[in-house]
Formats: sequence, structure tokens, C-alpha cells
Amino acid sequence: MPLTKVNFRPGINKEETDYSNEGGWVDGNFIRFRKGRVEKIGGWEKYIDSTLIGSPRALHAWIALDGSQYLGVGTTNKYYVENGNVYYDVTPIRRSSTNSTTFGATNGSSTITVTETGHGAVNGDFVTFSSAVSLGGNITATVLNQEYQITLVTGANTYEITAKDTSGATVTANASDSGNGGSATDAVYQINSGLDVFVPSTGWGVGTWGAGAWGAATALSDTNNLRLWTHDNFGEDLIINPRAGGIFKWDESNGLTTRAVELSGISGANKVPTKALQVITSETDRHLIVLGADPLSGGSRTGAIDPMLVAFSDQENELEFEPLSTNSAGSLRLSSGSSIIAGIKSRQEVLIWTDTSLYSMQFIGPPLTFAMNLINEGAGLIGPKAVVNAPNGVFYMSKNAFYFYNGSIKKLNCSVQDYVFGDLNVDQSFKCFAGLNEEFSEIWFFYPSQTDSTDEISRYVIYNYEEDSWSIGSLERYAWLNPGINEKPLAAGETSSSKVIYQHETGFNNDASSMDGVFIESADIDITDGDSFVFLKKIIPDILFQTQTGTNPDPAINVVVKRRDFNNQTLTTDSTTQIKNTSTFSNLRTRTRQFVLRFESDDDNTEADRKNYKWRLGNTRVDIQQSGRR
Repeated sequence: MPLTKVNFRPGINKEETDYSNEGGWVDGNFIRFRKGRVEKIGGWEKYIDSTLIGSPRALHAWIALDGSQYLGVGTTNKYYVENGNVYYDVTPIRRSSTNSTTFGATNGSSTITVTETGHGAVNGDFVTFSSAVSLGGNITATVLNQEYQITLVTGANTYEITAKDTSGATVTANASDSGNGGSATDAVYQINSGLDVFVPSTGWGVGTWGAGAWGAATALSDTNNLRLWTHDNFGEDLIINPRAGGIFKWDESNGLTTRAVELSGISGANKVPTKALQVITSETDRHLIVLGADPLSGGSRTGAIDPMLVAFSDQENELEFEPLSTNSAGSLRLSSGSSIIAGIKSRQEVLIWTDTSLYSMQFIGPPLTFAMNLINEGAGLIGPKAVVNAPNGVFYMSKNAFYFYNGSIKKLNCSVQDYVFGDLNVDQSFKCFAGLNEEFSEIWFFYPSQTDSTDEISRYVIYNYEEDSWSIGSLERYAWLNPGINEKPLAAGETSSSKVIYQHETGFNNDASSMDGVFIESADIDITDGDSFVFLKKIIPDILFQTQTGTNPDPAINVVVKRRDFNNQTLTTDSTTQIKNTSTFSNLRTRTRQFVLRFESDDDNTEADRKNYKWRLGNTRVDIQQSGRR
């Protein structure tokens, strides 16, 4: 028989059986579909070398009036502003105390007990001490007078820290450490840390059996919520909010060494919400919109979140929230759902999702200021970050499907839907997030996997909205920043147990290492509908290799042939052939009813030759002939 081209449809399909999906792809990792062809995705490298404290779950970039470029990063424990490749800690201060803190040490232990009445701290909080004196031995004034993370809160008036020197090395107390740090120690507490793991519920059944009243509600707070930050600019200044926590402002003109301060405490602030689920600045009309605000009662804010209340400031004044006939401040309460999940700015509207519904908030001017229209019921948002604004509309992830909005709601026809949602770790689904990779017309959805059993984001699914194709893979990421003032997408990840920011679509590597585990696998292939056996004699690859400028690797991939005679049989690997850019063909001797082709990175090659290149598949040809019926 003549050589036969083996052509495949773009996209991975896991909704059909491997046999019924003949001519398609069934699995892959670190690949994309571009112009109908398979290719390895772009690599990533560290944005800057500095690491972050806590899991970074929110990124925001902007440019100030003087041209200064900033990156805001919200983590589980802190909020940073990056400028000039340096992270500046601008985390707001919760409490400052004077002359009220004492220390206690035990000989042979690095644990220091701190006593302060009504400290209000939780595990993981950060506190900075000053003016303390030596405890008499190894626990010197230099050891005490620095920033510490609280390891354990032991009571309303006590907590523990681990003594360290200025380099971070642990310090152990000796028998001479019998003092208490003096009577003039000051302590400055940053806002409470949030949760790194989502806790889905509280009340009856939480804790020991029967603990808590059945159905008892627990007030939303920043300490019992997964720590997710929202942030937006009001002019060149930054408004930030830890979910279910306070609203803060970082004033760019005050400099990078100053911290964000509570918005309601700024001079001139009037009736500003003290709690929120999210903050947004409307683009054209310049209102600060607060989703899930604490309501007004008796002329002041209650301090308790109403999860369905939307409050908005006066136009051009983020400090004025009192509704008056002379301004445009006010509030609206949504009715469909039980809690606001998130909002996003879109074209001439702000889209707001509850757990069940989608609303459109549009500026209409006085006297009502905003109109709120219910768009859809039954297609809520799975998590606050699981939505992204693309050039052609808004894409988002619900609890069981992917959706597109462009004036109306459309459910996307997803060829990996059951695979994704069947593997979704539902308990941690609030961590799901979406990102735009506009260069390749892609939406990236990241989700936690049951299979991986980590309680953390570990997998992704890519939707190419120009070609209507899907791909999947495994990658641990915490947050995504769409290209804007940055040429390439940024994403938060982890390296050597340290949290960092990566720049994606840069080079072809996994930071400084090779990108291993790249593969694409076909569905079953046969001839005469499987009525006859086939004999594979040779394969002629059509592969384009592209090497990174300034490097000289010897690129290669492997072509793996798998076989089985019947659909329900386990695939058997028959042969593995290395393909280089100089390869012409590879001889095979495979006899089977059905076969599978798998193209994968050559992970057994040397590290030097596994790096600095990408590959793209063309039209593979095989020498195949019928080999009888028995």
C-alpha cells in the first residue's frame, strides 16, 4: 500500500471513547493547538529572583502618572508592591501597642512566649517589635527587635514566636535568658493573615460531633475566608481588599516604603464601608464600587458584611459613600443568590456574579446612578478569580461548565468537560482562576485536582476561542495576570518551596530547567474499521523544531507506538523511536488491529539537549498495509 497521511482534528476530546474518536487526540500535556496543529507551549522564567511570603493569589499591574511601573501582589499573609525588581511590603497595620509587650524564654528552647493583653492575632500573623532589651543571654535586643511571624496563638493575651537572628537562623535561649524584654517594648501588628486552604462551611457538624448549633451562621471575616485579594486603581493610587476584610488605600505619592491605610480612616472619609468582598473602580464614570459591603445603620457602618449589598461612592470621590441629593453615592441589593462571588469590568458595564446568577450593573446617571439587570439565573461563578475579560467577550467557569458572555450567556461546547469537572476537588474549587493569553487567543482555566490530592491548584485546561479547541495539562499556579503593560502573561508559582512570579511564553524551558513531560496522544487508528489486522512498517515524521536564539541543543522527540486488538484491552507499548531534525524515517514492525501514536519530549536525553527548543507537528505519514483477518 502507498504511504498514508495520518491527520488529526485539533483539540483534545475526552467526551468520546478512544475508538469513536478516531482522527482526534485523547490526552496531552504542555501542548497547544495553533492553526490546527499541535505544538509545545512556550516556556517560563522568573519575573524577578525575589521570593514572596505566603501564596500569591492576586496580581495587578499599572503605570503611575510619572511613568513608574508597578505590580501589586496579594498573598496569604501580605500585600506587596513591586517596582524596579524589588518587592515592597505595604501590608496595612491592624494594631499598634506601646509599652505593653513582654517576653518569656525557656533554657534550651527557641520558642518565645509573648504576652500582650487583647492582641487580636491569629496564627500566621506578622508583628514587629521595637525598643525591647535583652533577656540576658542569647535572646538579645537585636534578636527581639525585628519582624516575626506568629507560630501559635495560645490565648487571648499570649502567643508564640520562634527566636531568630537577623539572617533568619534559629536562636536558642540559654539559662541567662530570664528577663522579659523590659517595660518599653512596642509592637506593630499587620492585618490578620487569611486561610491558605478553603474551609467550605462552619456550624453544626464542624469540629467534634454535634459541635455548634445546627444551621448556625458564622459572620464572614477575613480570617475565616480563603485569602483572596482584589485590587484596582483609583487614579494612580491603589485600592486593595482582602476578601471579607477591610478596604485600604496605598497612596503612590507617599512612596514605596509606606503602607496602605484603611480607607475609612483617611481624613475626609464619610460613611466608607469597613468590610467588603471585592472592590472595583468603574472605568468611565469613576465610582468606587464595593461588593458585599457592610450596610449603613443609624448613620454608621455595621461592620458586618451583607453578602448581597453593592455600595458605590460619589463620582470622582472614593471617600464619600453617604447617599445625598447632592452626590451620586448609593447602594443596591441583589436578590438572586445568597452571596456575591465576584465582579469584573466589561464593555460599558460591570458584571456581577452571585453563587447562582449573573447581573449587569450599568451607569445611567442621576438620580439612580446605576441600574442593575439580572442577566441569567443558574450559571453562577465557581470562584472569585474564575472569570476573564477577552477581546471578544467574557469567559468564566461555573460549578459544572464553561461559559461565554457577550451580551448574552452561552455555554461552551467543551470536549473535556466531564474530565475536568469529574476530577475537580470541589472543596477547594474557590481557588479556581482564569487567565488570558491573548497572543495565542487562549483562555487558561486552572483548577485543583482530586487525582493530585494536594488541595492546591495543579491542573489547567486551555480554550482557544479562535479555533474552538481544548487542551489540558498539569501545572501548579496560584494566580495569573493578563498581558497589558507587561508584554507577556505573569503567573504566580513555586520553586524549591518558595513562592515566585513567572513570566510565561518566554523561551522554551521550565525556568532554568528543561520542560519535561510534554506529550500528545492520539485516539485509536485502524483500517477497514478494525476488520483486519494492520502491519506498520515505517513512520515518516513531519516535525518542525525551533531552537532558542543563542543556544545549540540537539533537539529530539520520541514517537511511541501503542497497540491493542480490541477496544477494552489495555494498550501495550510496542516501540519507541527517537526523532531528530535530521531523521528521515523509522522502521517499525508492528502488527495489530488498532494502534495509537504518542509524540512526547525525549526526557531521557541529556539536560542540555532537552532545553531551549520547541516542536510543532505537521502531517505524519505511515507505511501501513493490511495483514489478514486472523
